[in-house]
Formats: sequence, structure tokens, C-alpha cells
Amino acid sequence: MSPVESLDAISRRLVSDLHAPNPRIFWSDLLASATIGWAAFAVALVSAPWSPPMLMAAAVSGFALYRGLCFTHELTHLRKRAVPGFETAWNVLFGVPLLLPSFTYMGVHQLHHGLTTYGTKADPEYLPFASSRKLILIFALQSAVLVPLLLFLRFVVIAPVALLWPRFHRWLEVHASSFSMNPDYRRVMQPSMVRRMRRWEIAMLTSFAGVFALMYAGILPGRTLYVWLGVLTFVSFFNTLRVLGAHEYESDGSPRDRHEQLEDSIDTPGAFWTELWAPVGLRYHALHHFFPGIPYHNLGIAYQRIVAALPQDSLFLHSTSPSLGHSLSELLRKARAAGGRIVGW
Repeated sequence: MSPVESLDAISRRLVSDLHAPNPRIFWSDLLASATIGWAAFAVALVSAPWSPPMLMAAAVSGFALYRGLCFTHELTHLRKRAVPGFETAWNVLFGVPLLLPSFTYMGVHQLHHGLTTYGTKADPEYLPFASSRKLILIFALQSAVLVPLLLFLRFVVIAPVALLWPRFHRWLEVHASSFSMNPDYRRVMQPSMVRRMRRWEIAMLTSFAGVFALMYAGILPGRTLYVWLGVLTFVSFFNTLRVLGAHEYESDGSPRDRHEQLEDSIDTPGAFWTELWAPVGLRYHALHHFFPGIPYHNLGIAYQRIVAALPQDSLFLHSTSPSLGHSLSELLRKARAAGGRIVGW
């Protein structure tokens, strides 16, 4: 048996009982994240501007809401009716108020796992960062700074026009309705997803109209929108770092099978603080690509089992990084060595 076959056989046996999601864990984690996140947001709103209590509350809110937002990744992998009502609740608590509804990721993220699409121009979540420092810098700046503004523009400013102008809405469906970092990606929308998109667009417009009305009436502070923008920028910054530390980004544009995806992905088990920047199982990103059906709350167990059973020279262990800083510095080192030579893209 080859090393690859051995890894596959051993790991499948070890994780065979870890594929069922636990609804109690999903619901308790989601509700706790929402409670902490929005309560801290409220504290930031009523605290003196730029005071230590405001900044601390905003940071707590940012980390909690970031954790809640990351459940959209789990939504894309949950079997239908595995956790009834979870997607709707998630949208109400996180997707709508943070302008990242589930339709921006569901039907999109699956291509990042496809055996014919991972690491290609059809992958919405992949760019050849290991070939270009300029590409890393552009992505980091636009993701950490522009994304919150673009979300507001797309779902609050432009959405009313698009809902009344079908042709424009069809253009947005293809070009501006996906949480994607690949500018070459073009979305193919199914009619059922378009209907879902319209419903949540109306929900977001209604929600923000209510916020503006409360601000105008003086019930909400005038800085509400600025605090919201600051918290979302905080979230976007940490998500940008996480994305850059999730893969080796060495694909030449050719499709990659499960083992090649494992080789190009990174696990960062880390310490307790790792859960802040890579919550909801995202610290085990390589393992997730090898077994995308394992729910987030079982990934740590699966990782420990596999590590204990495999030899130290296993391909699986080569995908483990000691820290986010190490992963980012290695990515920059490879990009510097490549000198901007992007092959196959």
C-alpha cells in the first residue's frame, strides 16, 4: 500500500463516527456568539467615543460577530434538514445585520472543494498568492478596508435599484452576489437561489431602513453606522489574515484531487487564542479539505486521532503549521522568491 493509500485508509477509519453534526452545539454556539457580539456592540454604542470601554467593547463585539459569521462556512456543508431552522436564524442574527447573507456563500464555496475546480480560475476562493507579493498586498488592502464599504454599497445603496430593474439585477447575480476573492469568477444562479436572494435583499433593506429611522428619531446614536463599519472592518481584517494563512497557494491553475488539496492546505492547531482568528473549526483547514463532511465541533477530535496514528513523515503532518505568523511569513517568502511569475493563470 502506498503512503497516500495508507493515509486514506487509516484516516477514513479513524473519523468514520465523526460526521454527524450536533444540533445542541450548533445552536448554543450560535446564540452565545450573537448574544455576546450584539451586547458588546450596544456597549460600544453608548460608551464615550474612542474611550477604552468603547474600544474594548468593539473588539469583543468584533471577535464574537466574526465567530458567528464564520458559521456560514458550516452552512455550506450541512446536509439539508440536519439542523432545522439554522440557516434562517443565522441570517437574522448575522447575515442580515452584517450584510453577508447566506446566499453569498452557499452555492459558491462548494467550488472551492471541487476536484475539477479547486485552485483553478473557476475557484472563487483561490488566487496564486505564492507567486506575487503585489497580489497579496492588493488582496489584503481591499479585503480589510474596502469590503465593508462595498457590502454597504451593494446591499443598501444599489439593491433598491436592482430590485426594480431586472436586467441590472441579473448582472449583479453574476458579478456581485458572491463572497469571492477571485475576480475571474462568474456565478451561475439557479432560479431558486435568485428567489432566495431577493427575499434576503428585501430583509436587509428593511432592517437598515429601520436603523436609519431610529437614528433620525434620536433613539439610536448618530455614530451607530460608524461603529458598525468599524466592527465589520475589524472582522474583515482578521478574516483576511485567516484566508492568507489557510493555503500554500502554490497551484498552477490545474485541478487538484483530495490529497493534492491536503498538500496545498494548512492546519494551525495552535493554542486557545487561535480560535479567535480561525473560529468554528477553520484552524483545521487542511483536514477540512480532506474530510469536508466533518462538522466543526469534531475537527479537533479527528485531528488528534489522525496525528496519533500516523508516522511523523506523513503527508498529513506536513500540512500543519506552528502559527499564523509562520504561515504568512512562508507565503511572503515564496512570493518574494517567485518574483511575480504567475504560471498557469
